[in-house]
Amino acid sequence: MSFIIRAVQHDDLTQLVDLAKQFSLLNLPGDRKVLSQKIDRSEQSFAGKLSKDHAEYLFVIEDVEEKMIVGSSLVIAKHGSDEVPHCFFKILKRDMFSQDLGVGFIHQVLRFQLDFDGPTEIGGLLVDRAYRRRPERLGKQISLSRFVYMALHPERFESRILCELTPPLTEEGRSEFWEALGRRFTGLPYQEADMLSQSHKEFIESLFPKDDIYLALLDAKARLVLGRVGEATKPAQHLLESIGFEYLEEVDPFDGGPHYGAITQEILPISLGKKLKIQEFKDPVYKDQGMIGTGGEVFKAALVSYEMRGDQVAIPKKIREAIGAEVGDEVFIAPFNYAKRKEQT
Repeated sequence: MSFIIRAVQHDDLTQLVDLAKQFSLLNLPGDRKVLSQKIDRSEQSFAGKLSKDHAEYLFVIEDVEEKMIVGSSLVIAKHGSDEVPHCFFKILKRDMFSQDLGVGFIHQVLRFQLDFDGPTEIGGLLVDRAYRRRPERLGKQISLSRFVYMALHPERFESRILCELTPPLTEEGRSEFWEALGRRFTGLPYQEADMLSQSHKEFIESLFPKDDIYLALLDAKARLVLGRVGEATKPAQHLLESIGFEYLEEVDPFDGGPHYGAITQEILPISLGKKLKIQEFKDPVYKDQGMIGTGGEVFKAALVSYEMRGDQVAIPKKIREAIGAEVGDEVFIAPFNYAKRKEQT
């Protein structure tokens, strides 16, 4: 039992900065000041001190033996409000037909949209490069643990969940889609515009075209990446699809990355998971495997083998102690594997 997922703490700051610097995620940058503020916000969110509009939950996965933070994931309780709306392009189809020529075309168009009552958003998924490809599947663990927390506290989140996936970028980190569209309307380079949009949306609303944009008019390189997922992000895409997320026919207005979404209560870790009470069984057989999360004030989660009897569950004492759970405590357990389950249905 080497890995525990838990809410971030201020003592994690230095290690979290080092982890974030391995990558270049906008919602989890390798900036000490920004991450310190995110930890503050996360601690207040877990304590129930922030409204849904402002709450963000930052989870970390810790190598307990090495005392190292080796991964992270993030939940933004509500992405899209009157203050900062959620913006995206909806991809629509238009049928065009000429009676004279006897020729028709189906054109795809982009329609700029703003959502002032947005969904919960998941993101910030990082795993230290030295810990990737381990048999424990740490990325999957820390991804699924978010849904375990949502199942324990459904009132803190929206009825829909969104995930914005990263599209293919150039070797220099440039977006072909932004170069073909966004830059022409804002004059800003991609990284600067995307960074600015994290806190300010006015320039997007004011400068982006209000009319439909025909994809046929865009550069071929831009059309090629639209709605596609970058190679490094494909494992995350496959995991999301296996638990019930679907492509929404929506893309990010900056890089054209696809938006995936699902109804919160229909996501498999939530719909197939169960609230159970920890008990000690005589001669337990730990044949099932899942993500377990504690329902108390301090959230901790782990991958565990368990036996369930009715509304009670037994888990190895070592793991019980590691997550700070005692006999009689309520926990939530979600299945860990979904691909095989999907094939059986």
